[in-house]
Amino acid sequence: MQVLVTGGTGFVGNNVVRMLLDHGHEVRVLVRDANPQPCFDCLDVELIEGDICDFESIVFACEGVDAVIHSAAMVHIGWSQLDRQREVNVGGTMNLAKAALSNDIRMVYVSSVDALGIGSEEHPADEDSPRIGKIPCSYVVSKSEAEQELRNFIDDGLDAVIVNPGFMLGPNDWKPSSGRMLLEVAEKNPPIAPSGGMTICHIEDVASGIVAALEKGVAGRNYILGGTRMSYLDAWSLFADVAGNKPPKRKMGRVITTIAGCIGDIISKLSRRESDINSAAIKMGSLFHYYDCSRAIEELDYTITDPRQTVEDAWEWFNENGYVAK
Repeated sequence: MQVLVTGGTGFVGNNVVRMLLDHGHEVRVLVRDANPQPCFDCLDVELIEGDICDFESIVFACEGVDAVIHSAAMVHIGWSQLDRQREVNVGGTMNLAKAALSNDIRMVYVSSVDALGIGSEEHPADEDSPRIGKIPCSYVVSKSEAEQELRNFIDDGLDAVIVNPGFMLGPNDWKPSSGRMLLEVAEKNPPIAPSGGMTICHIEDVASGIVAALEKGVAGRNYILGGTRMSYLDAWSLFADVAGNKPPKRKMGRVITTIAGCIGDIISKLSRRESDINSAAIKMGSLFHYYDCSRAIEELDYTITDPRQTVEDAWEWFNENGYVAK
């Protein structure tokens, strides 16, 4: 099968490219710059320049392919980037869906668990849980709207599957993306952790799940590609242990959480550039992003790697590629 991948320079997309090659597929990657990049070294892929926000370049990129895996996205947890994130995350997805529908191309859309409802310690959310309890920041809103728009295309006959990965760690996080949390915990050794929790996944499990969704996922269905549910305190303690540092001592209290978010918002307004520490990001850290991936396990043969192995694999890759300060 010849597969077009968007977001191939990103964490998810680059691992998906590698997994597709391992499965014997031919891979075309949509990139904004077709000059050689380290993330494609030794990979037998076709690079084609284009932009998901440019419909004509999408049509050109889709010529002759059997399927598209759309993993490109703008990720920023905050309040100020809604228009731009809608342009990229919603508009780009609609462009891919329109081209795929017109050319009878199967599509896998890489969404996020953040587009789903929020679970709890006692009741992890699944694909059918009410989509409530979310922080209405620009990333969450744009990913949710992208799913809604994609469903309209599915209703019109688009052969599409939606996957919702959790918090991913592992190799080939070139930018880095979610691995920044691991690096920052290792570098800054914070004494306190957010009060919520997350579902930690190995990126290679997620990439394998995405390829499985392409090969045998049921059109119109969501599949949560999850992992191990851990409080941030436990996860950050694991990060610190793998990095050889002291673990955080306690969870962040409500007062500290509120103050930190307000300070971040004030700094953002004064600097006219939204800080990574803002009230949206702080509030996201207070939620329990706990998800049940039973559907993916049953229908896609999805597997879950032990969280320590996941963190160790990520840490080893960052060390080997010069991301860890010596």
